[in-house]
Amino acid sequence: MDIAVDPDEPAPVSEAPGPGAEEFRGAMAALPTSVSIVTTRDAGGVDHGFTAGSVVSASLEPPLVLVCLSRTAECHGAFASSPFFAVSVARYEHAELARRFAAKGTDKFAEGRFRRTESGLLTMEDARLLLECRVVGRHHVGDHDVFIGRVLRTRVGAGEALVFVDRGFTKTAPSTW
Repeated sequence: MDIAVDPDEPAPVSEAPGPGAEEFRGAMAALPTSVSIVTTRDAGGVDHGFTAGSVVSASLEPPLVLVCLSRTAECHGAFASSPFFAVSVARYEHAELARRFAAKGTDKFAEGRFRRTESGLLTMEDARLLLECRVVGRHHVGDHDVFIGRVLRTRVGAGEALVFVDRGFTKTAPSTW
């Protein structure tokens, strides 16, 4: 049976309260995610970045990705005002770098090899995948903001991708296809 959905009407919300924050966090820990370092540069030329586990392909035509960032993140202001961001998908060897970019109050760019993109953003030199993006949308969703980026350039590297699952890092397995 098909259910007709009016695209202008909000989806119905259940009256059930759903899981609490800790229960939901525990459930989401079981969902494997790629680990990415997302970077931008503010109007003063200062580089900012964070570790993201939520980078998603949103469209093929045009090529769009979305990235989620907590509104309490130290770098939120820079991302909220910058016209560009870059996504560097981490390789397994980048676990310590991913931890540093996830921490508050650290010099995130102190170690690691970075290079500038055509948009002036610092990216991981040896990333598994690089996506350089121009921001085309910003949306408040719960306690995060969703940034939608139009992919301007890509670069695919080699190596095993870093994956986060069950509150720890692992790597992708070689393809058997």
